[in-house]
Amino acid sequence: MMDSLRTAANSLVLKIIFGIIIVSFILTGVSSYLIGAGANYAAKVNGQEISRGQFENAFAGERNRMQQQLGDQFSELAGNEGYMKTLRQQTLNRLIDEALLDQYAKNLGLGISDEQVKKAIFSTQAFQSNGKFDNARYNSIVNQMGMTADQYAQALRNQLTTQQLINAVVGTDFMLKGETDELAALVSQQRVVREATIDVNALAAKQQVSDAEVNAYYEQNKNTFVAPEQFRVSYIKLDAAALQETASDADIQSYYDQHQDQFTQPQRNRYSVIQTKTEADAKAALDELNKGADFATVAKTKSTDIISAKNGGDMGWLEDATTPEELKNAGLKEKGQLSGVIKSSVGYLVARLDDVQAAKTKPLADVRDDIAAKVKQEKALDAFYALQQKVSDAASNDNESLAGAEQAAGVKAVETGWFGHDNLPEELNFKPVSDAIFNGGLVGENGTPGSNSDIITVDGDRAFVLRVSEHKPEAVKPLAEVKDRVVAQVKHNKAEQQAKMDAEKILVDLKAGKNDALKAAGLSFGEAKTLSRTGQDPISQAAFGLSLPAKDKPTYGTTTDVQGNVVLLALDDVKAGTMPEEQKKAMVQGITQNNAQIAFEAMMSNLRKEAKIKLGDVVTQQQ
Repeated sequence: MMDSLRTAANSLVLKIIFGIIIVSFILTGVSSYLIGAGANYAAKVNGQEISRGQFENAFAGERNRMQQQLGDQFSELAGNEGYMKTLRQQTLNRLIDEALLDQYAKNLGLGISDEQVKKAIFSTQAFQSNGKFDNARYNSIVNQMGMTADQYAQALRNQLTTQQLINAVVGTDFMLKGETDELAALVSQQRVVREATIDVNALAAKQQVSDAEVNAYYEQNKNTFVAPEQFRVSYIKLDAAALQETASDADIQSYYDQHQDQFTQPQRNRYSVIQTKTEADAKAALDELNKGADFATVAKTKSTDIISAKNGGDMGWLEDATTPEELKNAGLKEKGQLSGVIKSSVGYLVARLDDVQAAKTKPLADVRDDIAAKVKQEKALDAFYALQQKVSDAASNDNESLAGAEQAAGVKAVETGWFGHDNLPEELNFKPVSDAIFNGGLVGENGTPGSNSDIITVDGDRAFVLRVSEHKPEAVKPLAEVKDRVVAQVKHNKAEQQAKMDAEKILVDLKAGKNDALKAAGLSFGEAKTLSRTGQDPISQAAFGLSLPAKDKPTYGTTTDVQGNVVLLALDDVKAGTMPEEQKKAMVQGITQNNAQIAFEAMMSNLRKEAKIKLGDVVTQQQ
């Protein structure tokens, strides 16, 4: 398996693929992996070095993952120096933990065979086409990771070894059958209860409230009666899509003449190659070809490039930018022409030029419609930018209103209704716009209108100019405005307190055997209900908190229901429940996994304590 991976890694086809994607590597940060062998390491774990390049590559990957997960929110977090330091530290901690696990697995003698690595690679869906392993796809993806096939296989081996260690830890925790049955019986237990409810709302309607009580509650709870900050905004919206432009014949011809490269397909050559490990093997293959042997047949049997060999050596169409230097310098000019033996970075080659497609420029008639659309778009954007400048100048010159900007834009400003931070009008729901409104820079003194905003560009083809026409700061609402709410709340609080006191008195009587206490309070227990321990409502939770009843003698207690009413409970009976085997298995699995997680964390903590970990200069300087 490892030999096959090395052969694929040295494939000329992969060299071409690498040439195509290297630019994207540089743009996405993978180049830091390729060139990361700096003078400073990130950390040493028991003498094992985590290189600077390895750390930076892992951090770049974590940044990309967070950006995909959080979107625009990550841009704000990325500007927070403290957050980014924490993210870097978390990345380094993860690499250190991986090194510790790898070392511990080796100390225990854990290992993964070549066959297991091969099976893991072949079963990875990302490397499959139509449900089958695709070697070309595998090598292409591995190359995009910035790794050779050997490097990927080794990284996978380390990962599988670590997983083997984790599985070993997880598998150490178990429960005896007696423990399982006892726990299942406890979890599936049922309780039979009756309820008597004291209606708090009915009691609240009978409560009397004084002005002093209302004033006291209001003063103590002013923060619950705050009116949020409110805005009214006038705005002018500019939209590039609304600007209609035309494309004349002269415009189209000019664009076509100036952008010939966009409509020209460069010359393409099609090659077939036979790749060998030694010069002697290449000469032998060339001799066969010169004697009339079929190129495809020789390639399939003699070429060590397992990707192109499948296709009889065919490399497909290559443009100059993607053609390896070895083929460019082979002197092949005529179709069907064979090269001599070529020394290359992947061994030795014999190549054949199969076909040539001359550079070809599309006629104007074929691309006219596309060019017309581009010309219209460019002219619309030019007009859009000019209009932005014109409106911006007008808004700056007349900073007391949007009248000048309206005249420059040729449209009337729109005024919104009142809104706050949590209900921005949909037409203004863009981050740059909301930032301009809520950052306070456009608000005048004492709620008066402030200045016009600068031009605010959104998504590149829309723009806004706006002003805050009215503003109300966050403020505590006056008592007169919220008095009804205060009175209702005070009544409810008094009723709730009375209900709890009444319930406690009744509970004392019931426990003393005075069963007529409920009737005297105008209450009665309802029909018996059977509750399960899995119930999340307050009644079920309270019922399972009561002590077990004696024979023919209920246990009593109190609680509140989801409506806030006070409830008296009578626990009459406790029943044994049953648990299906599947549910019992799931319960045991959950408990053992939780225990195993605790054991794994303890193991990692011990490994960290015993390890000699030294941070490199690059990391310590950034802390």
